[in-house]
Order: sequence, then C-alpha cells, then structure tokens
Amino acid sequence: MPIVYIIDVESGNLRSLQNAVEYLGYETRFIKHGSDPALKKADKLILPGVGNFGHFVKELRSRDFFDPLTKYVESGKSLMGICVGLQALFKGSEESPDVGGLKFIDLRLKKFNDSNKSVPQIGWNCLEVPALNGKRQTLYDMKPDARFYFVHSYAAIVNDDQIAELSSQGWDLAISKYADEKFIAAVAKGNIFATQFHPEKSGAAGLNVIKAFLQQQKVTSLPETQSQMQESSSKAIEVTPTGLTRRIIACLDVRTNDQADLVVTKGDQYDVREKRAGGDVKSLGKPVQLAEKYYRQGADEVTFLNITSFRNSPIKDQPMLEVLRQAAKTCFVPLTVGGGIKTVLDSDGTEVSALDIATLYFRAGADKVSIGSDSVKAAEEFIASGEHATGKTPIETISRAYGNQAVVISVDPKRYYVADPVNFKYNLITTATSGPDGEKYCYYRVTSQGGRKVHELGAYELCQACEKLGAGEILLNCIDKDGTNSGYDFELINQIKSAVRIPVIASSGAGNPQDFVDVFKNTKADAALGAGIFHRGEYTVTQVKRYMRDHGMLVRIDETQI
Repeated sequence: MPIVYIIDVESGNLRSLQNAVEYLGYETRFIKHGSDPALKKADKLILPGVGNFGHFVKELRSRDFFDPLTKYVESGKSLMGICVGLQALFKGSEESPDVGGLKFIDLRLKKFNDSNKSVPQIGWNCLEVPALNGKRQTLYDMKPDARFYFVHSYAAIVNDDQIAELSSQGWDLAISKYADEKFIAAVAKGNIFATQFHPEKSGAAGLNVIKAFLQQQKVTSLPETQSQMQESSSKAIEVTPTGLTRRIIACLDVRTNDQADLVVTKGDQYDVREKRAGGDVKSLGKPVQLAEKYYRQGADEVTFLNITSFRNSPIKDQPMLEVLRQAAKTCFVPLTVGGGIKTVLDSDGTEVSALDIATLYFRAGADKVSIGSDSVKAAEEFIASGEHATGKTPIETISRAYGNQAVVISVDPKRYYVADPVNFKYNLITTATSGPDGEKYCYYRVTSQGGRKVHELGAYELCQACEKLGAGEILLNCIDKDGTNSGYDFELINQIKSAVRIPVIASSGAGNPQDFVDVFKNTKADAALGAGIFHRGEYTVTQVKRYMRDHGMLVRIDETQI
C-alpha cells in the first residue's frame, strides 16, 4: 500500500486528514521533525496547518523543517499544503509581522475586512480556475460548480495585477471571493499544490481533490454540463452577500442514559426525560451512526454537545473522545464538540487544563470546541476587571494555540422584560412581542449549567466580551424557543449580530423547512442549526436543503460520488 507522509507540528485536527487519505486507499505516517529520515523517503508529502501563522511557522522552524522542506521541493517530489500550510508558502502575514514564511510566493497575507462581513470566514465557498490551455480543464479536480469548506481570517488577498504577475511566474491559481475581496483559494506550480480550503472537510468534492493530488492528476477535464444545482432548480438562486452558501448544521445532544448507554437525546425546555413516572432519558439513536447519516444527507457541519460532561470518566477515557474518533472516519465535514471544555481534575487528582482537554478533542477528530458555562464565568470576570484579559481563560488559551476559528461560544439566553429602559445596565431591544404587563423592552439574560443557573449578565455583553477574549464563533441558543418548533428568535439573533463581527449560528426552535428559510431572510445569521427536527425523522437534512433551494436559497447539495 502506498504511503503518504504528513507533517505534524501539533497544529489542530490531523486525524480527519489521516482518515481522508486512508479512506482513499493509502497508508499514512506522520513526520514530527525535519531530521526524520522518512522525509527523504517520502514522495507524497502533505503540510497541513490551522490557527496562527506565526505559531505555525515558528513550530516549523523549531522542528528544523525549513531547509528540508526547501530541499524536498527542489528534488521535484510532490508537496500539498492545506490552510496555514498554504499560507506558509508565502513571504509573510500581517497576523505575525515579524515572522517570515517559506517565501516560495512573494506576497504577504492580510486580514479580511470585517466592516461588511463576519470574520473569520467560516463556510462553503466556490472558486474559479482559469481555463487551462483554452480547454474546459481544471487543477486537481477542483470543479467550479463545487463548494469547499473555508475557515480563516487571513488570506492572500489579491487584485487583478497581482494575479497576472503570479501567473507570469508560472503559478496556476484558483481564486475565490469573500464578499468584495478576492483571495487565493489554491496554487499550483510544478510539484507544489496548496489549498486555503480544507479538502478533508469538504465532503466528496474535497476528497476528489486529495485523490487527484495523490494520483498526480494535475489537469482534470470538465464535463460540458451545468452544475446539478442549476439544472435541478426551476427558480433563480440568490447571490448571498458573502458568496457563502447557507450553512445548515446538525446538532446531537449526547449523554448516558440510566443503563449507561451513550445516546443522542432531545427534550422540551432542556428536559430530556420521558414524560412518565421514572422515565428514562429519551434515546433518539447512537451518536456515531446519526452523525454519519446527517453527513450523507448533506449537513454542512455536525455538532456534538456533551450535555453531562461525563464527569466521572477519566480524562483520556472520555466516551466523547471515541465518538469523535469514529465519526471522523466517515464524516468529512467539520465536527464541533461542546461540554466539559474546562480545567478539571482527573481521577488520579492530576489537574488537566482546558487547553489540554481541547487538544485531546482535536487529536480525536474535532475541528472546533464549544465552551458554555466557562464562557459566562470568563466574560463576567473580564467585564468586572475593566476588560483586563488574564490570558488564562479557556477561550484565550485555546484560541492562542489553535486560532480563534477553533473556539465556539455556546450561549443559552432567556428573555427578560423591562418596564423602564432609563439607565438600564444592559443592551435592550424594543420588542414586537410585549411582556405580560405590556412591557415593550427586553434583554436576554444568559444562563449556565444547561439553563439551570440564570445570570444578570446580558447575552449582548457576554458575546462582545467573548469576542474580545478570542472566540471565533457564537452558537446562539434560546431557552424560550427550545423544543417549541415555533421557529427561531429573530430579535435575539439580530441583537447579537449587531454586537459582534464574528459568525453567529442560529439555534433553537426549528420545526419545519420554512423556519430555515425564514431565519436567513429575517436575520443576518451565518448558519442555522437543527436537532430534534432531524432526530425525530420529521425531515431529513436533504429535504430541508432542497426546500430552501426551491425557495431561491443558495445551499450546498453534494450529490457527487468519489
């Protein structure tokens, strides 16, 4: 079996890349230091990276990879970079001004402008590859009607003159747009190929790109047909402000039942037990099997929320770790895990930091971690200190090591009506739904511990504080809407979108496909999450997406085969 070598500087989730390569019929081996003799043996080498440019490049230097990588490329053997692995090929990045890259490409990366869009870019974007030799051909099977998963704040933002200059130097480019900014989505020259997107997280389309690289099929012919999405829709499809598709996330609440079996569950108002005397936890299926089912149906991401935190389990034997390991073998879209991402004591009394816990999850297959109750604590302390960051909260330590795109804040707010808005401490909205005594104002109090503890702090202030601490995305739940099947809370979503520049995921209340259409029409939500609607078998992810498409919404429907 042919061997593919992967450079490992402990940067994010490598397990999914390993699984993707092995799924395609190859053996994988990791190289952790430039002095490893395997680097000279390798003829197919992948350089993956996530997070901070400076941290990643410094790790390459400290592990003595710079000269061996240059010699490897000069030898003519194949190299593929992914995400920050692509960025490392450039001269440098304004993210880390004092750190130089490999300098194969004489450009510096810049941060996306966040005045008209969420940053980081998180979602599914398309790309354009100029026709090769005047024919309908593309590089490494990057089809122009496919969608690929991007997650980054910095990019090789380019204008037409820079594109022409790089082309004159022999670089073949794939270009994407995020709102009004063009950036390099992929580059190829000789034996070098690199993508800003994550092919191992881009479903069948991404696996085809990896396959083309491993088989060294640099140039791929394109069929003379329109995309499946264009052919199958009778209505005009919207052009979204960012160019990203409407992202649909399947969420699985995971816990043990009374027989100690691991199950996916869902209840009303955070109550997951059957409505009968001595009722056991509702079981809606097994987490790994459900995750694969939703991936096959076209979910853009899968989120696991560990709603009991498995408090009595040794850290390295957490049941959720094995769930992630198994799910990552068959689900080639981003995986998020929440619950228990905090500093804890192991069964032997050893203190294990939130960063160490997150690292275990990333190594098991997670792409993002979701922090709930500890984010409330961190925000309260940050605000009380006059916004003095300690650098020690889970948000800060994890985002510093893995990038802010790896840290999601799970917020559980509850509506609270206010009669007199004068000198009120927290951000208020004028609501279209009056309170029990005719109140026209409200704010959203945050809760913790699964909704059991209510805080005075407003969700608006919490989200702003967490963004400043380093969070990269908000998972916005709503206790008032949870389990009601009455649609999302537009007022809450719009308030939080006005508070932050990072992406916001709308959650709680989806009961039918129209609710997904409505949330994107009535708010600026970056994604919408569904749980019970899928678990109960009322609708599949595919049905929801096709309904959205039939109502003119831009969605990713991946019907291609490997």
